[in-house]
Amino acid sequence: MASWLGGLGSGLGQSLGQVGGSLSSLTGQISSFTKDILLEGAEEVGDAATELHVSNSRLREVESINAAQKFENERLKKVCSDLEEKHEAAELQIKQLSIEYRNQLQQKEVEISHLKARQNALQEQLQKVQTAAQSAQLGAGVLPPATTSASYVPVVRHSSGFEGDDMDFGDIIWSQQEINRLSNEVSRLESEVDHWKQIALSSKTQGTNDAEQNEVCKLQNIVKELKRNLSQEIDEHQHELSVLQDAHRQKLVEISRRHREELSEYEERIEELENQLQQGGVSSDAMDDSKISQWKKNAQSLEGGKVEELQVVKDLEDEIRKLNHRLSSAKEENKILLKEQELAKVEKIQITQDYENLKSDFSVLQSSVAQQDALLKEQEKKLQSKTSLPEDVVRLQQALLEAENEIARLSSLNQHMITLKEQLSKQHTETDNIIKQLKLDIDFERKKVSELEIEKMETIKELDSQKEKLSQCSYALNDLHISKQQLQDSIKDLQEQLRKAQDCNLHNKKEIGELQQRLKEKEEELSVSLSKLAEKSNQESNYACQDLILKEREVEIAKLQNDISENKQLNEDLEKSLSDLRTENGKLIAAIEELKQELSEATSEKSKVYLEKDTVVEALKMEKRQLESELNQVEKRLLEQAHKYKQTIEELSNARSMDTTALQLEHERLVKLNQEKDFKIAELKRSIEQMEIDHQETKEMLTTSLGGQKQLTELIKEKEVFIEKFKNQALQVKQELEEYMKVSKKQDVLKQNLEEKDRSLAVMKEENNHLKEEIERLKDQQSRSTPVVEPKTLDIIIELESEVTQLKVIKNNLEEEIEVHKKTIEDQNQITAQLQQSLQEQRKEIDESKFQCEQMNVTHERLSLEKDEEIKNLQKTIEQIKTQLHKERQIIQTDSSDLFQETKVQTLNGENGNEKHDLSKAEIERLVKGIKEREMEIKLLNEKNVSLSQQIDQLSKDEVGKLTRIIQEKDLEIQALNARVASASYRQDVLCLQQQLQTYVMEREQVLAVLSEKTRENSQLKTEYRNIMDMVAAKEAALVRLQEENQKLSNRSENSSQDMSRETIQNLSRIIREKDIEIDALSQKCQTLLTVLQTSSTGTDNGSGGVNSNQFEELLQERDKLKQQVKKMEEWKQQVITTVQNMQHESAHLQEELQKLQAQISVESDSNSKLQVDYNGLIQSYEQNEKKLKSFSQELAQVQHSIGQLHNTKDLLLSKLDLVTPSVAAPSDISQLSGIQFSVPEVLSDEAKLLQQELEQLKKKLQEKDSTIRTLQENNQRLSDSVATASEIERKSQEGTESEMRQIKEKHDVLQKSLREKDILIKSKSDQLLSVSENLSNKENENELLKQAVTNLKERNLILEMDIRKLKEENEKIVATCREKETEFRALQETNMQFSMMLKEKEFESHSMKEKALAFEKLLKEKEQGKTGELNQLLNEVKSMQEKAVTFQQERDQVMVALKQKQMESSALQSEIQHLREKEQRLNQELERLRNHLLEMEDSYTREALAAEDREVKLRKKVLILEEKLVSSSTAVENASHQASLQVESLQEQLNLVSKQRDETVLQLTISQDQVKQYALSLANLQMVLEQFQHEEKAMYSAELEKHQKQTAEWRKKAENLEEKVVSLQESLGEANAALDAASRLTEQLDIKEEQIEELKKEGEIRREMLEDVQNKLMNLMNSTEGKVDKLLMRNLFVGHFHTPKNKRPEVLRLMGSILGIKKEELDQLLSEDQRGVTRWVTGWLGGGAGSKSVPSTPLRPTHENIFNSSFSELFVKFLETESCPSLPPPKLSVHDMKPLGAAGTGKTSSTPSNSQMQDSAVLGTSRRPDTNPFLAPRSAAVPLITPASSSGHLLMKPISDALPTFTPLPVSPDASAGAVLKDLLKQ
Repeated sequence: MASWLGGLGSGLGQSLGQVGGSLSSLTGQISSFTKDILLEGAEEVGDAATELHVSNSRLREVESINAAQKFENERLKKVCSDLEEKHEAAELQIKQLSIEYRNQLQQKEVEISHLKARQNALQEQLQKVQTAAQSAQLGAGVLPPATTSASYVPVVRHSSGFEGDDMDFGDIIWSQQEINRLSNEVSRLESEVDHWKQIALSSKTQGTNDAEQNEVCKLQNIVKELKRNLSQEIDEHQHELSVLQDAHRQKLVEISRRHREELSEYEERIEELENQLQQGGVSSDAMDDSKISQWKKNAQSLEGGKVEELQVVKDLEDEIRKLNHRLSSAKEENKILLKEQELAKVEKIQITQDYENLKSDFSVLQSSVAQQDALLKEQEKKLQSKTSLPEDVVRLQQALLEAENEIARLSSLNQHMITLKEQLSKQHTETDNIIKQLKLDIDFERKKVSELEIEKMETIKELDSQKEKLSQCSYALNDLHISKQQLQDSIKDLQEQLRKAQDCNLHNKKEIGELQQRLKEKEEELSVSLSKLAEKSNQESNYACQDLILKEREVEIAKLQNDISENKQLNEDLEKSLSDLRTENGKLIAAIEELKQELSEATSEKSKVYLEKDTVVEALKMEKRQLESELNQVEKRLLEQAHKYKQTIEELSNARSMDTTALQLEHERLVKLNQEKDFKIAELKRSIEQMEIDHQETKEMLTTSLGGQKQLTELIKEKEVFIEKFKNQALQVKQELEEYMKVSKKQDVLKQNLEEKDRSLAVMKEENNHLKEEIERLKDQQSRSTPVVEPKTLDIIIELESEVTQLKVIKNNLEEEIEVHKKTIEDQNQITAQLQQSLQEQRKEIDESKFQCEQMNVTHERLSLEKDEEIKNLQKTIEQIKTQLHKERQIIQTDSSDLFQETKVQTLNGENGNEKHDLSKAEIERLVKGIKEREMEIKLLNEKNVSLSQQIDQLSKDEVGKLTRIIQEKDLEIQALNARVASASYRQDVLCLQQQLQTYVMEREQVLAVLSEKTRENSQLKTEYRNIMDMVAAKEAALVRLQEENQKLSNRSENSSQDMSRETIQNLSRIIREKDIEIDALSQKCQTLLTVLQTSSTGTDNGSGGVNSNQFEELLQERDKLKQQVKKMEEWKQQVITTVQNMQHESAHLQEELQKLQAQISVESDSNSKLQVDYNGLIQSYEQNEKKLKSFSQELAQVQHSIGQLHNTKDLLLSKLDLVTPSVAAPSDISQLSGIQFSVPEVLSDEAKLLQQELEQLKKKLQEKDSTIRTLQENNQRLSDSVATASEIERKSQEGTESEMRQIKEKHDVLQKSLREKDILIKSKSDQLLSVSENLSNKENENELLKQAVTNLKERNLILEMDIRKLKEENEKIVATCREKETEFRALQETNMQFSMMLKEKEFESHSMKEKALAFEKLLKEKEQGKTGELNQLLNEVKSMQEKAVTFQQERDQVMVALKQKQMESSALQSEIQHLREKEQRLNQELERLRNHLLEMEDSYTREALAAEDREVKLRKKVLILEEKLVSSSTAVENASHQASLQVESLQEQLNLVSKQRDETVLQLTISQDQVKQYALSLANLQMVLEQFQHEEKAMYSAELEKHQKQTAEWRKKAENLEEKVVSLQESLGEANAALDAASRLTEQLDIKEEQIEELKKEGEIRREMLEDVQNKLMNLMNSTEGKVDKLLMRNLFVGHFHTPKNKRPEVLRLMGSILGIKKEELDQLLSEDQRGVTRWVTGWLGGGAGSKSVPSTPLRPTHENIFNSSFSELFVKFLETESCPSLPPPKLSVHDMKPLGAAGTGKTSSTPSNSQMQDSAVLGTSRRPDTNPFLAPRSAAVPLITPASSSGHLLMKPISDALPTFTPLPVSPDASAGAVLKDLLKQ
């Protein structure tokens, strides 16, 4: 059954998993469908055909999806039906099982009650037996031991309460908690992985700190190695301790064995003594005296030894106390060292622990799943085990009886021992007196010995003092040697461990991945199983209760067995081991601790030395780095200057090599270069002066900062520790803040859950009301209906009541949760106040950064103002040029401004000069800004240091207070532990404490690891914060656009997410409504069924009741099914609700993220708004400058209007420009090149990038300003050139104008591209900002994960603390039970002793009674003899003797008791003496070993001391070398600075020269500016013309574009039509190809046929000719044979007529008539007349009148050429053949059927060719082809035309005549007849 149920459960799980999977696929399909619908708008296609195609494909997709969904629906329906069937079967089986279990439980309870009754009866019998034994005894003073035996009676506990529901619910909660814990662990591991990745990245970025980090790592490794060595030493000592403990135990066992043997010997001796006493009186007294003397001697010797040993014991106790003190101090140090040691192993342990935890959790999950499956199996096993319970009870009872027997035996032994002790005590009193006398003698001798010992001690002390010195040295050496060896070993071990750990990490990662997958699978399975459990919890509660009762009974039995076994073990072990262990442990631990103290002192001294050296090295490194940084800065400056000079030289060389055509042009370029150089020299002089001033300022700053740095470094070192603490606390505060934020989020979620639960509660209440109503109705029906249905209704009622109770519990839990949430809300309100304060502080920092940005903007504005002033100066010069232009109009009329080619080179040179000028200025400004920023940073740092130091002082005070409290608590714990060490339960406490220590160490390590991670994160965040601030300053201009885009995107995302969520929620709500409607319908069905039942029950009162009861049962079954369906629907509904909640949570999370982003944007928008204002101002200034330029161009246009003769050139230009369409490809390349110049390498660091970006922005602005200046200068130069060369022709002017047009277009394109580049830059910066925001969000997520990990750790801590408390409580209980057992045992021993005494008295009495009986018998005999007097005397003597015997026996008993006591004491003393002797031997051995060890250590120490000195010498040498290097580096720096100063001086000299050249070029500039004005006017006119052209061209282009677009649309349509036609044509082509193949065959056949037709035509012509010849011959013959008769014919006829007899002659005549064609009537007339007829017949043949009839008048065919040569029968046969042969079908056109010509008829050749044939052939000519047709059968191909004449044969077969033509007959053999031929023809 259990296996079947397990299979059923697994099947249910699988089917439910399938259902869940199908639901998830459905939801996925719905979401994908919505996405497709949304994306349909984007996928619009222009053409109708493609749209149709797309829509068709989509329709197919939708149809396929629909089909798949239908299939899934059907599958799900099947699964649901299967599940329902399985569920019903399971319920039925569970009900049966529950009934069986209940019955079994009842049986077991009955059995238990029987067993209890038996037990009570047995106890009563025991008590009766004991009372009977007491009454049998004479002495009534002893208490009965019933009380003691009663104390051992086990009390059977019986729990009647059913706790199944609570247990099941608790299991579910526990499994959920485990799942949560696992998920948290997984998240924590992921966060740790991310953290380590970040650390790896940060380690890459931090290049300069590598050396320091390496040194720190080395030191850490050294510390770790030392700690490992310590741990190894501790392990070794612990191992030694364990070995000593084992040895001690063995010795204890031996001592106890000896003690027992001695006891047995003493008992034997006592028995012997008793025997001797009974045998003889006087001899016994003598023997007693001798023995007593011996005993006294033994006692004296023992007491002497005892006194000595007592003193030794006292000394040892003092030493133990001292060692205990040392132990406590050493333990504390040991703890500290252990904590530090285990810090190094934390990471490895954490990984392994996490892995093991995951494994264990996985195993727990598997076990939980297995437990659920194996519950029924276990229940069956328990049933089997229950059958064996009575047997166990019987066994236990037997064991109890045996134990009681043992106790009784022990009690008897104890009584026996007491008697012996009493006897010994008497002897002891006698021996004490003797011992006192002996003591006096011993004291006298000891005094002498003490004097000798004092002398010895003095010598020993001197030796000890020397030995101590040696031992100290040897200890130190030994420790160093051991530490060295251990370090080497540990390094090797660590390397191996590292390899192993790496392998393990790889395995762990793989296994973690697999485990995560398995976890997911198991979680899914768990969720399924939990849902099952929730359904079955009500049904399985009964089983759980039964199992609990059985378990409790099994536990009680196990407890009884354990109590018995534990009592035996505790009685044996506890009393022996503790006292000896303490003494030996104390000594050994003291020795260990002394060694440890010396080690720690040596390590501390070494660490101090290392620290001092490290500080010196670090200071030197700091100085070296500062010097290197200064050197690098100087070198960078020099390199930049060199680069600038190189650029100028290259530009000069380029300028020279540009155009070397005209010498005049070169001369002008040189003049311009001189002017530009003058400008540069003046600027350089200014820059150098500024540089010198800045250099002096920086030097002063450096000197002051160096002085301050030395002071600050010391302060910083002291305060860095405090700062780190403060950072950690700040991080903790932040983490708490984030946690509270999370809590608030969770609260919101919980509020929503609460609301939903309230709703569900209301629904459940309504359902409860409905169910109650139904229950009432059912009760009514029960009263009416038959009693068969009662159990089912009762079950339903029980289920409903259990559901109600569960709902109440849930309600209470929810109320408690609400109260908790209220508290959390109040806490969060307080936290928000703290957060606001921190936000205000951050706002202050942002304000400071804004202030810096404003300063930057001010500098930008200054630069723009300077440029504006330059523009104004140029405008003035242009106005002056205008005035000159008016004067020189006449000269300009001929001029057509054709010198634009020459001015190209000049513009290039001007641009180069301006670039140099800009570079120098920008660099100076950058240096000034850098110095100012550094000053600001130094000030800010100082202020921050002051504030931090104050905060740290406050925090340090708080922390000191906390630490003191913690130390006090720890001291109290240590005291409690010391007290517990003294108690009996020391071992268990030690184990517990070790576990606690490990847990605390682990927690501390974890906390420290977290703290270290937080400090690193804080430092990283600080650096990132600085970088971000710089980035913000650089990107503020670009953020304006980003804000707008972000707002748009946020609006879109909100709308889209809201739309998506709304759609999903609407769909889900619709589904829920449908399900609710179904539930309502089902409930209505139930109500209708109930009404039907009621009506049927009323009906059954009248009719038969059996049928109605069956109907009622069926209806109830249907109702159960409906209820199950309702439950399933509700579960599905809950799943849907959970999905909706998840969606809501996700939307809430997204909204929170959006809010965060909006908050960030709002913060940044304030800073961006100011920048936007500045940017707008710059744009306005730029626009104003553009307006001014436009106004100048307009003025130039007005001037140009005055020039009249330029119109002709303009017309010519217009005519040429109409033809030319300038390309836009060339400017794009130029723009790309310009873009490449402004691109910045990505390899630079963030700060360098920011500075370069700022520089680029400034350069771009300056270049825009310079471009305006350059254009004006170029115009001036062009005008001056035009004035100089005013006598050139109009052709050159036209070419110049064309080139100008191109240049202007190119410039326009360049400007547009520069604008595009700026847009691209802004976009790139916006992308960067987005990435930065994403990084921030990622880091926030990581922080949240870390917080979760911290909370998990705290929870684990709490759990561990709870476990520790429980263990402590259990320990205390065990200790209490042990004490109780000890007291009971003592009481038993006392009772035992009493019983033994009683037994001895009874034995004595019985013995005395026997003696009396013997005496009475003797008296009777003597009475019989008559000796009465003697009898009386004897009786008196007997009485006196008996009294003496009684007294003697009493004395003997007392002496025996005293003797036994003495023996016990002496044995104890002997054991102690042996123990002390063994200890002395051990100590001596250890002393010898230590001495040898010391000697060895001294040797090793001397060696290592020498080695250490060598190392010190080497280190000192290294330090000296480093100092020399420092000195050399400083000298190198000085040399470099000297060289730099020399270069500066040389540059100044060059500047002076350049300034002179500049003055000369200024004069030339004034001249050229006048010319520029004139050129500017012409330029403006040309620009106007160009603009007009551009407008016209744009209009043209737009019109043409529209046309082209229309045409393309038409062409596309045509193309589509053509494609359709092509498709159809391709199809027809395929058919045509097939037809072509057939046609090719036909053409081949046709060619053959045409050839044949031609041949046949030729033959036809030949035959026609032949026919004509034959016709002519016939006509001639006809003409000639008219009136002629064939003689031969006539002769033959005549002869034949007469040869026949007369009777047959008319037949012959008739035959002849029929042949000649005469009618029958005419023949009859002719034959009727005999004579006349003959004469007429003969005359008719002979006369000429009948000749016309004989000859045929019809013309013959050409084929029947020689027809006359054949016979008549042959002709007839031929006729039949031609008529009977059917016409052939049309020929097949296959190639294979074709035959070559002449093939037919080749086989059939004539055997007898004639002369006529030869003649015919001659007539036919050269063509000898036979008369054949390939389309006809080969009949008469080779038949002879003329047959030879034959003499023999019939008359008809004879030839008519040689001349007449005949038909060609068939080729028949001569033997064959005409009939055979006819038959052949018919067969064919």
